[in-house]
Amino acid sequence: MQRISRLKRELQLLGTEPPPGVSCWQTEHDVGELKAELVGGVNTPYEGGVFSLEIKVPERYPFEPPKIRFLTPIYHPNIDNGGRICLDALKLPPKGAWRPSLNISTVLTSIQLLMAEPNPDDPLMADISAEYKYSRQVFLEKAKKWTLKHAMQQNLGVKEMDQPDAASKVSRKREMLGPEEPQKKVKTSL
Repeated sequence: MQRISRLKRELQLLGTEPPPGVSCWQTEHDVGELKAELVGGVNTPYEGGVFSLEIKVPERYPFEPPKIRFLTPIYHPNIDNGGRICLDALKLPPKGAWRPSLNISTVLTSIQLLMAEPNPDDPLMADISAEYKYSRQVFLEKAKKWTLKHAMQQNLGVKEMDQPDAASKVSRKREMLGPEEPQKKVKTSL
């Protein structure tokens, strides 16, 4: 019961005062299943991309962290090919930093920060971490290509239409992305 009332409050807050570039909503299937989208940060290789995530909230939430994974492929040293994320806030102590005072919003913001500032010293993908450390330009080019291929707005449109309230989500994404600039970048680079 505590999980449900807490989730309701968190989702209300995420709906009325979402962090910049973050949206989150409940699926129709289960109270503990959420979907989220993160907009790639400006001046990062993920800029202009919209990344979908799956959130599974355990029965013991907030005493256990949510299970979060990327559904959109992303080229990143701390995110593996299955979308799993290496982030302290998603693990229980003593190895992790999860506390019941954290919430979905703060965790999603932390993931956004991790996207902008990878931690190559605690990687899930050793080869990408080595690129990030020793061949930064190669890393940036590959990450931009993956973003263009998997996370740009027009690639998400077909999937989005299957979801409830798809039109408002697409327009919300456009607002988060700002003017039509990201689309222009995609068209000119294809």
